[in-house]
Amino acid sequence: MNKKSSPSLADELKSYVAPFRFDGAGEFHLKSQKTNEKGGLDKDEGTKIIEANRERLNDFQERLYAQDRWSMLLIFQGMDASGKDSAIKSVFEGVNPQGCEVTSFKQPSATELDHDFLWRSMVALPERGRIGIFNRSYYEECLVVRVHQEILDRQKLPPQLVTKNIWNERFEDISAMERYLARNGTVILKFFLNVSKEEQRERFLARLEEPAKNWKFSLADIDERKLWDKYQAAYQDVIRHTASQAAPWIVVPADHKWFARVVIGSTIVSTLDRLDLHFPKVDKADRSEFAKVREALLNEGKAK
Repeated sequence: MNKKSSPSLADELKSYVAPFRFDGAGEFHLKSQKTNEKGGLDKDEGTKIIEANRERLNDFQERLYAQDRWSMLLIFQGMDASGKDSAIKSVFEGVNPQGCEVTSFKQPSATELDHDFLWRSMVALPERGRIGIFNRSYYEECLVVRVHQEILDRQKLPPQLVTKNIWNERFEDISAMERYLARNGTVILKFFLNVSKEEQRERFLARLEEPAKNWKFSLADIDERKLWDKYQAAYQDVIRHTASQAAPWIVVPADHKWFARVVIGSTIVSTLDRLDLHFPKVDKADRSEFAKVREALLNEGKAK
């Protein structure tokens, strides 16, 4: 009698990944995506999955680093107070920082504005064997720059190149770049933390009420909140035009921070699981050398 095979990690975590993954197949409407989904879990159950995923991620990261073939690029986008910072901190808690690097992209510097819009992101890409985490990314060039087109005027582009097609052109450039990276061994996952406008309001109020969080708040956040609908339309356009099999978007329900972490962690570890990561094998010649080293160390102890 054949034994039933145990479910794979991807199968185990599928219900926390598949409903939120968009790879460009079919239609996408942001308004149809729930922000308060909990996947049939309660918080205690979610916490157990988060902790299990941390252990899995730590193991996979060590194998990724040792194998030194693949790299992983994780992109986090979302409205203010969507939980990007805390999600990154939580999901990667306990992971060896030697193999991970977080890059946060703020307002471009004068030097960065003297280059093309992808340049500053390209110089921060992860090396083989490492995980690169972008807290915001080159997608800001199709989001905040699109909502605030006065920013585009400061990017020193020749006027004849700034046409009504510029956003579609940027989508094409980004998709081509991501396809190139994927063909060279970079695994790309893009997370949009989808928070509701009401939940954002509650989080802003919490920042005001807790002294330790006051530093996170500025009046500019309220000005951006007034442009909510424009940002939602821009995000929908970005996701529709840049999702692909090689670089899918994960539209993460973010009203419950703990469930967002379930989705993010489950997506990362199930993706790493499919890479067949393993520690490099030691050949016979190296084993022979190890035996000599061991013998020398043992003899060193005897000499004392």
